[in-house]
Amino acid sequence: MTIPADRKYTASHEWVRVEADGTVAIGITDFAQDALGDIVFVDLPKVGSTLAAGKDCCVIESVKAAGDVYAPVAGEVVAVNDAVVDAPDTINADAFAAWLFKMKPANAADVNGLLSPEDYTKNIG
Repeated sequence: MTIPADRKYTASHEWVRVEADGTVAIGITDFAQDALGDIVFVDLPKVGSTLAAGKDCCVIESVKAAGDVYAPVAGEVVAVNDAVVDAPDTINADAFAAWLFKMKPANAADVNGLLSPEDYTKNIG
């Protein structure tokens, strides 16, 4: 399993990539999509909504289960990826390419407190 080095991670299996404009793109890890199985539905947060760090903000459903996605940092949702709503299986195909939503963090430094790729790798064993 590949864990891209250009991101931070959460213990709840979200990845966070800092974009050039200072926003962060958020998705779920390959480990998470594999545990869920065939993804059939994605419910994303609304653009403009304010999210609290660690709180559930969207849902991913598979043929086996539904799983919550948690906001890795506090901030405002500035974009959602409608492509994953229209074709949820793209998350199974490449979880690290299929971002779910983008946020403007309330405090950009909070991203630094997330797990490094090495720490996330240790976390998943």
